[in-house]
Amino acid sequence: MENTKVLVVEDESSIRKFININLDRSGFSVIEAESGEEGLMKLKEYQPAVVILDVMLPGMDGFEVCRKIRDEKSDAIVIMLTAKGQDMDKIVGLELGADDYMVKPFNPLELVARIRANLRRVDKSHVQDENVIVTGKVSLDTGAQKFYKSGVDIELTPREFAIVKVFMENQGKALSRDELLNHIWGRNYFGDIKTVDVHIRRLREKIEDDPSDPKLIETVWGFGYRWRKAE
Repeated sequence: MENTKVLVVEDESSIRKFININLDRSGFSVIEAESGEEGLMKLKEYQPAVVILDVMLPGMDGFEVCRKIRDEKSDAIVIMLTAKGQDMDKIVGLELGADDYMVKPFNPLELVARIRANLRRVDKSHVQDENVIVTGKVSLDTGAQKFYKSGVDIELTPREFAIVKVFMENQGKALSRDELLNHIWGRNYFGDIKTVDVHIRRLREKIEDDPSDPKLIETVWGFGYRWRKAE
């Protein structure tokens, strides 16, 4: 993880400098941007592994930047910075494809810990083997990191791929939100359990014929979710 590139998109110079100093001390290579527009340009230029993205930016706000990052199919880990008490910001950010969030003011050591934890999870999701899991019309190629439905390649983020892999390896088994959180985000995850529901909702929009009436990922009310076995 040493020299991993981290893009910090923050308009307040004091906060940007504070983040830069602490990430630099931890061995990260930091790129700075003062606005969303500049952040998107530097994303293309430097291809960072991680983007630290403030929600409240002049002009293009952090939500729009996050949406554009995902529209451009970037695999960068996005950690959003939200204001204290703004719970809706967290939900919106996760819906748009953010991987994590932190509330200002924050401990710089926790930010470093979250970056490293997210990088480890992405590394694990890219571990390849030769197994292909098939059920009904869908198949998961864990070697090529590909998901197919009726022969069509559906693009998933590393986190979404990891979620589908856990489900398809446990077909028919009800998995609690805590189990999914531990499997995918790790037992030391700092965030809200709601992130599981947000990712499931976004995943259904990609792989279900009708996300409002899911046939692959079933809700187990009051508990969690289950991948339906093919009949």
